[in-house]
Amino acid sequence: MHVYIHVPFCARRCSYCDFSIAVRSVTPANDFVDAILAEWRGALAQPTVADATIDTIYFGGGTPSRLPGESIARVLQQVAADRQLADDVEITIEANPDDITPELANAWVRAGVNRISLGVQSHDPRVLEWMHRSHRAEQVAPAMATIRAAGIDNISVDLIFGLPESLQRDWEADVVRTIALQPDHVSMYGLTVEPRTPLARWSERGAIEPVGEDRYAAEFLHAHDFLGQAGYEHYEVSNYARPGRRSRHNQSYWSGAPYLGLGPSAHSFLDGERWWNIREWQRYLEASRAGLPLREGSERLTEEQRAIERVYLGLRTVAGLPEAELPPELVSGWLGHGWATLDEGLIRLTAEGWLRLDALVSRVAVS
Repeated sequence: MHVYIHVPFCARRCSYCDFSIAVRSVTPANDFVDAILAEWRGALAQPTVADATIDTIYFGGGTPSRLPGESIARVLQQVAADRQLADDVEITIEANPDDITPELANAWVRAGVNRISLGVQSHDPRVLEWMHRSHRAEQVAPAMATIRAAGIDNISVDLIFGLPESLQRDWEADVVRTIALQPDHVSMYGLTVEPRTPLARWSERGAIEPVGEDRYAAEFLHAHDFLGQAGYEHYEVSNYARPGRRSRHNQSYWSGAPYLGLGPSAHSFLDGERWWNIREWQRYLEASRAGLPLREGSERLTEEQRAIERVYLGLRTVAGLPEAELPPELVSGWLGHGWATLDEGLIRLTAEGWLRLDALVSRVAVS
């Protein structure tokens, strides 16, 4: 089983972010850990959790690196005391470069953390300012050096592509600088305009114009080529890894494995049911203190929904999907356009196909 812990606290909200976050100058670490461990104790009664070996633990956010090291250790110690951890358990923390210090990195190592996902997004100072990021471009390389010096050699870097052309961002330079840092993993996400974000407000009043489809596709394919030449495997729509460095936690979502989400807005999938928690931190905390339910909603997928989800999850990774699960006329069209390959009975999308993933799956749904 896999465990996700949502840490909502941030120093500021990024311009594109619609995640569940709580901007705080001082992180309420003790309140947060108390609430997480209370939810964890309640989850131990779930049938899948009761006998689980924990394969991966992922602290996401928000900005988990705003928690002190002892808070991370307290959570991990309790999980390990209550359930067996896999011998090669993968424990990841998302971090901002400006939070990294030798003391914090060493505390993570002592707690058992062995993988860091670093929120770089860009190496261009103008772009970082536009994104409302809290770190500076020159802090990235020292942060990675500090993490490695502490003994964590599995580092992932996040990048965002598809920015408005008015920024004149040099995407090739960002990719080249990222490769020069020699991360073990790169996650690359296309910018989307989400409601109720600064980016949405800028777009509504015409202050920015979203990138065109041609440029969006060109940047995606450019990174695919550059990272491939540098030895990274493009193993999922948004993810690249050196050999042996795929994110096992993320793969659990794509393979349909059971996972437990703790914290505000966290999602879970256990025993055939999917549910999600109260989104806002303060409401989540108050419900936890009062002993009230933390779930905000739940669902059980129909067989038809499960079938479409299997198609979507299978096509978004290099694992692919058995040809027999797809309509023959669609397969023929995809192969003809170069959007997919067929090998030993498996359909796998190409990079060109991944650009069209949502549209291709929607065709399956109506077939």
